[in-house]
Amino acid sequence: MQVKLIMTWDIQAGRDQDYFEFVVREYVPGVKRLGLQITQAWFTVYGASSQIMMEGIADDLDTMKTMVGGVEWRELQEKLDQYVTNFQQKIVRLLPRFQF
Repeated sequence: MQVKLIMTWDIQAGRDQDYFEFVVREYVPGVKRLGLQITQAWFTVYGASSQIMMEGIADDLDTMKTMVGGVEWRELQEKLDQYVTNFQQKIVRLLPRFQF
């Protein structure tokens, strides 16, 4: 059964340009290389929710746990932490409807 990783965060004040460069050049290619199939990403312009929401899927829970528990994932997350606050992630069963 496929599973989805839902991640949310806010960009640190004044770090927008550096953040976007990192995400495009390193973060997205890195998580794809690890096996996460990114399916959606949102940038919230107005409202009280997290500024960024990104989703990706993996074939099964064991694959997802191995990926997010690995050294390479941790290194990418540590780099992301230099640009963001309020990072959260959760793994859910993939459903054919909107999930958050």
